[in-house]
Parts: sequence; C-alpha cells; structure tokens
Amino acid sequence: MMDTCLPAEMVDLARRVIDANRAAGLRIALAESCTGGLVSAALTEIPGSSDVFEAGLVTYSNEAKLDLLGVSLDVLETFGAVSIAVAWAMAQGALNKTGADVAVAITGIAGPHGGSEKKPVGTVVFARARKDGDPNEIVADLKNFGDQGRGGVRLQAALCALELLMPDPPVASPAP
Repeated sequence: MMDTCLPAEMVDLARRVIDANRAAGLRIALAESCTGGLVSAALTEIPGSSDVFEAGLVTYSNEAKLDLLGVSLDVLETFGAVSIAVAWAMAQGALNKTGADVAVAITGIAGPHGGSEKKPVGTVVFARARKDGDPNEIVADLKNFGDQGRGGVRLQAALCALELLMPDPPVASPAP
C-alpha cells in the first residue's frame, strides 16, 4: 500500500499515465484551473514521475491564464474562462511554456457558486494539445458532472484529465 493522501483510484490512474507515457517516450504538462493542482499532485505521488512529468501550471485567475499561459484577453472576454476556446488556449500555452510533448488543460465551475443557466456548477472543459499536432485541429470536450459538491466535481475532473494524458494507441498499419 502506497503512502498517499489522495484517493486510490486517482493514484492508480496516475501510475498508469506515468508508465504509459514513459513507455511512449513522452513528456507531459498540465494547465489546471478548477482542479487547483490536483492532477499534478496525483502524478507526483508516483515515484519516478519526473521521467515524464514536465510541469503543472495552476492558473486559477483570468490574469494567470493571460500572464502564464498567453491566453488572449479577446478569447477570455468573448467565450469566458470556462469554454472550449480558453481550454484549448491553455493547453497550447502549457505546451509552449514547458516544451512538453502533450499538455492537458482543465477549466470549470466546481461550485458551490459561480454557475449560470448556460454553464451550471459541474461544467468542466478539457483540452489536449500535442507538440506535433495541428494547432487548428482542436481536441477539447465539455462535460457536465452535475452539482455533486465541490470535491466531487474536482475529483471527476481530475480523473478525466488523467485519462486524457494517456498516450494515443499507435495507429495500426493497414493490412496489405
């Protein structure tokens, strides 16, 4: 049994993420907002994670998203912090700032306040950017985990982000 303060399912998934990315020779980074560093904490629970984990940027405020990740003010003002556009810009910013191969961004409304009719509490947006990817091909998803309490939303968002950090399976060559 590993000495950890985090839920076992999160640590187990983090171990799989570290092992899979190590095997694929990939370095990973995070841009976290509503998870407040929870995903980075899970990854760093794993001994030897420094082989794979490059950096985690907790950019909770809009100012931090602007200053640390280079998210544009126009994008923030037009779409709001909890949007596909901002999550994608956060992921791209994390790639640019860290030199990692893959970056995942998380932004959302954990609650209990801050939700609206269009973006209720439990709304979380994820994006994944690859160093060799097409910057015009946006890989992002909006999920609504429902109002399961702040801790519940943050846990579900962290687990989802860890899943997104798993490397893509190699593309099989077509049969001759």
